[in-house]
Amino acid sequence: MPADAVNRPTASEALGAFVACSSWDDLGDMVRRQAKRSLLNFVGCALGAADEGPVAAAVSVLAGVSGPPRASLIGRTERFDVLNAAFVNAIAGNLFDFDDTHLATVIHPTAPVAPVVLALAESRGATGEAMLTALALGMEVECRIGNAVSPAHYARGWHITATCGVFGAAAAAAKLLGLSAEQTAHALGIAASEAAGLVENLTTAAKNIGVGNAARNGLLAALMAEAGYEAAPGAIEGPLGWARASGDVPDIALMLGGLGRDWELLANAFKPYPSGVVLHAVIDACLELRADHAIDAAMIEAVTVSGDALLLARGDRAVRNERDARVSIQHSAAVAFLFGAAGLAEHSLAAADDPRVRAFRAIVSPRLDATLPKGAARVEVRLKDGRTFTATVVDARGSLGKPMSDAEIEAKVRALAAGGRSTSRVDAIIDRIWRVDALADAGALMALLSAAED
Repeated sequence: MPADAVNRPTASEALGAFVACSSWDDLGDMVRRQAKRSLLNFVGCALGAADEGPVAAAVSVLAGVSGPPRASLIGRTERFDVLNAAFVNAIAGNLFDFDDTHLATVIHPTAPVAPVVLALAESRGATGEAMLTALALGMEVECRIGNAVSPAHYARGWHITATCGVFGAAAAAAKLLGLSAEQTAHALGIAASEAAGLVENLTTAAKNIGVGNAARNGLLAALMAEAGYEAAPGAIEGPLGWARASGDVPDIALMLGGLGRDWELLANAFKPYPSGVVLHAVIDACLELRADHAIDAAMIEAVTVSGDALLLARGDRAVRNERDARVSIQHSAAVAFLFGAAGLAEHSLAAADDPRVRAFRAIVSPRLDATLPKGAARVEVRLKDGRTFTATVVDARGSLGKPMSDAEIEAKVRALAAGGRSTSRVDAIIDRIWRVDALADAGALMALLSAAED
């Protein structure tokens, strides 16, 4: 053991101090803007999913066991206790696979964290500035912890949005609760005992339960720390801590280096399609080929999609339902060529069962190409007349190389809200989120989000 190891802060201690000591002024304009973009994108996803079956089922189950109604559900009339409200809103925000992505780790950072700060701001009171600060810090913590354990953690089958999201939720809650650096470190350590979620469940609603639990458990960890509960100093990276138990030796330098200077939040990206982010380059390449060469789907004999190992591991699958469709190479290519679109309608159960889509999926062949970088794809289409065309996309729409604009995110939110019960209020919602830092009472945002009828 190095001589200075005894005096070196643990991961929990360093991150706890960072969260407790950081202020709104420390974020800077770019981070503040990105936090607002993240919140806006999350709200749109949750509004769009508010009436979906898995959300309604969760509400039904929890209605009989929830405590005093102190926090609202996005797009619904029900109110639950803060833990269960955070749980349901996290499920809603993550349900469509349309939420944001930290591309280096494939964490969806906002879904486990935003529901926590919204519930606390509504139930305990907080300014918009304080709420947005907590959101940014929580997202930063989860992505940095994710960096330290990637890629081995995910490769072992841990769903990293859920397992790292609990740390982000705990950090954000600790900040909004005003916990000390020491208490925040304990909250993170407690969260280490609550981290769970499986990649095997990605094509089922059990995945969303993992994200919901990340929000609820992170909030619970902070509340327990507030009440005096403690955790082991090395709960995250210790010899028998979370990181080593669920992966390899964590890269602590990557986790803690440049804290407060180099913001992982700025590497957060937003999806133009409600599907796995690794599929977006596939969709873009297919749409490009369709448009540039006036290709009608009936002209196509075969499609070959090439990409890295992650693309094939996540996307080469049979499609049984709409959740499979959202993470299917074959389905992505089919809807892009057949319909020239890849939105919510094209990833619905009706689209997944469409005979034309099923037939087209059968002519799509995934192929490994280790020379292509993560997130890239090459699509080759062979027509029945013998012609072939190829398109390669390295920077998909929505990636850091081709980011969505504020206007595109707003359009996405409007489209999502149109699928729920918030159409007439969507402009007011968008405006309030862009100006959320000016709110004296951030609970006013939830008052707008939770009204179920126009």
